[in-house]
Amino acid sequence: MELGSIYPGANKQNWIGGSIYNPCHAEFIPPPPEYIEPLLQDLCNFCNDDALPALVQSAIAHAQFETIHPFVDGNGRVGRALIQMILRRRGLAPRIVPPISLILATRSKAYIGALTATRYRGSATSSQAQLALNQWIGEFALCTLRAVQNVEYFEGVIGQIRLHWLELIGELRSDAAARLLLEMLPGTPIISVRTASSFIQRSFKATNQAISILLEHNILKERHANRRNRIFEAPEIIEAFTNLERQLASPASDTRLALPLRSVPQRKRR
Repeated sequence: MELGSIYPGANKQNWIGGSIYNPCHAEFIPPPPEYIEPLLQDLCNFCNDDALPALVQSAIAHAQFETIHPFVDGNGRVGRALIQMILRRRGLAPRIVPPISLILATRSKAYIGALTATRYRGSATSSQAQLALNQWIGEFALCTLRAVQNVEYFEGVIGQIRLHWLELIGELRSDAAARLLLEMLPGTPIISVRTASSFIQRSFKATNQAISILLEHNILKERHANRRNRIFEAPEIIEAFTNLERQLASPASDTRLALPLRSVPQRKRR
């Protein structure tokens, strides 16, 4: 992680909340511009170190970045990306992006409270500092656990859908175009013949025939009828994604027990 690639050298003071004209009534005022570069360099060094467990490191790095708050806009997005960067670099999530930030958004009050507690004046070895750090890491770990649990449940749902599909269409060779389509649909539930052909590395004709098989078994539905650009979707996968997003937005991980706290897709009426 190189400092020069993420910080162009801003020279303006920013702040959160209050008036757009001055920081007098701001909720939080980050460090002045002249302190930003050394603070970011220190943060970069911390992100490149492996002394702490990966989850603790990503929690502290996120809190520190949001406190430095170097940019006029986009600090939240960069701070969330920083979490994933560390988890990937440390090998904890090398191929996936755990939806930790979505749980943080769902638990926004607890998230902001724990994050704010880490911003204190005093010694880093004081009891106040240790308590605040433990509170923040605990909240971050809780959100990570919930994100993983929700995604594990989603993975199980997708597995059941794939088994159901295989039962519908019967035995297929592992290299059959229809089988390859079934493998790709959970990650790409909306396709055209051309894009599917590119994904599974089969001819346009073979891919079109495979899509016809999936249409016959209601695995795919045509959503845009145009002879030159036909679009298909896997409705069971779309529904599963919708349910996951609603689950992630519910304080109870279940919208039957607690409604979503932010905007989410609506379920299709049956």
